[in-house]
Amino acid sequence: MGKGYRQGRMSGEIQKIIAGMLQRELKDPRLDGMISITAVDVTNDGSYATVYVTVFEPGADEAKVAERQAEVIEALERAKGVLRREIGKSMKLRHTPELIFKIDRSLEYGRHMDEVIEGVMKEQRMNQSEEQDEE
Repeated sequence: MGKGYRQGRMSGEIQKIIAGMLQRELKDPRLDGMISITAVDVTNDGSYATVYVTVFEPGADEAKVAERQAEVIEALERAKGVLRREIGKSMKLRHTPELIFKIDRSLEYGRHMDEVIEGVMKEQRMNQSEEQDEE
């Protein structure tokens, strides 16, 4: 079933609060750089909020990116109390959702799908050129 109006509003507001705190208030050096909160999913009862995080590391190899992602998640886990307190205060919630941080892999998946599609298209072009050569 789709997300309800209340969960959608809560998700958007939590996303804005966390993104703002990343820019202005959290002083952890592991949270410097290009970090984006791409989405927040709140459960129906509002007890849990899954926060999807993207870490941009242009030009870095996979091992370095994975290490950086682990550092960012660790830093966010340490700042969880401050984040929850600010969310509860800003949104005037009686029960602030428990935050769960996950790396958003949708960009990686999209890049992989582009490569697969490009490979299929290249193969089709090769087959068409072979067929034309035979004629």
